[in-house]
Amino acid sequence: MEERILLCLCHMSGKEMDFINEAFAENWVLPLGPNVNGLEKDLERMFIPTADSMPKDGVTVQSPDLLLSHDPALLERKRIVALSAGTAAIHLGLVALGVGHGDEVMVQSFTFSASANPVTYVGATPVFVDSEPDTWNMDPQLLDEAIADRVAKTGKKPKAIIPVYLYGMPAKIDEILAVAAKWKIPVLEDSAEAFGSRYRGQYCGTFGRFGVMSFNGNKMITTSGGGALVCPDEETWRLVMSYATQSREPYPWYQHERIGYNYRMSNISAGIGRGQMTIAEEHLAHHRRVQQQYRELFADIEGIELHENPGEEFDSNFWLCAITFVPDLKVRGDDGCGRPEAMRRALEARNIETRHLWKPMHRQPVFASCPAYVNGVSDDLFSRGLCIPAGPYVGEREVRRIVEAIRSSILA
Repeated sequence: MEERILLCLCHMSGKEMDFINEAFAENWVLPLGPNVNGLEKDLERMFIPTADSMPKDGVTVQSPDLLLSHDPALLERKRIVALSAGTAAIHLGLVALGVGHGDEVMVQSFTFSASANPVTYVGATPVFVDSEPDTWNMDPQLLDEAIADRVAKTGKKPKAIIPVYLYGMPAKIDEILAVAAKWKIPVLEDSAEAFGSRYRGQYCGTFGRFGVMSFNGNKMITTSGGGALVCPDEETWRLVMSYATQSREPYPWYQHERIGYNYRMSNISAGIGRGQMTIAEEHLAHHRRVQQQYRELFADIEGIELHENPGEEFDSNFWLCAITFVPDLKVRGDDGCGRPEAMRRALEARNIETRHLWKPMHRQPVFASCPAYVNGVSDDLFSRGLCIPAGPYVGEREVRRIVEAIRSSILA
């Protein structure tokens, strides 16, 4: 049996243990400490631009109190809180926005369930919005129509909008922000899969009121498990920090005036993250190089389409590379299971891990009663797409092996 190729495996820099050993030596093994503070600063240095580094042709919106843009004065105010998970970051973003029982939140349907689950944690209802075919992310026109319909049916606006950057691909965030500004609804960007991705030169996760990062074990960088929330300013950062540490008030005794959560990242996990940050740019370059290799090798294979940046303004990290099969393509072993599953089985037999594209949330049994505005895009992609390996341990030899295995599984 050939050596197994995993979908996306974390890769250590070798410097992680320096930070971890320091934490043990100083007995900082709590959900606070120098590594947590240091990781937050490392992230802010990377993601929050200064006026001199700002792109000149950026997105502009009309509601700075609700949404943020390329205005350096707004962007430079942002702060980042390191948390126990990306899911925790979404949850706290919703809490900070005041989302609660009886509210509705517009959520991208084509995503992992963690984008929608926190909406239910606060007692609100996710309202799912389908994708557009270029980026596979939230369709801005459909979003606008869906909000208008929710207002007509319920008499009130949704409290937030959660677009997702699927597999690292930036959304049409300028159009989404325009819709959000029109309705005066804050945006909470789920950029869990988009660490390092940019739209018009600006990092994903820094456009909306809040932005979410994930450092799960298979993400672009990892803290084993963890995430972060990009906050709009110091005041909101302090509020989120309070919520993340059980909402303890500044008294000499334990006093709590609102419900809090145990969501702070541990100093040990943050030490892993600090080591990972030293090679973050290397990881980003590697994933983009793998995408280029797939691009070249798939060029002469009819019936396979590689998901790509749809324009120059998009700069995906290609966290996972994704392919779709043209409608008339036939895959060996398709006995009614569908082409993605037949291909997945064929590659698994070659010891290559792949994954179906996300099953849309509006098709998930747990969300069957939630409103959904669909146009068929995510259903179509789910029926004919597959994620293929793209991690740090996928080199040119592995890419060639994967492409050859796919080629051999296509029926002439």
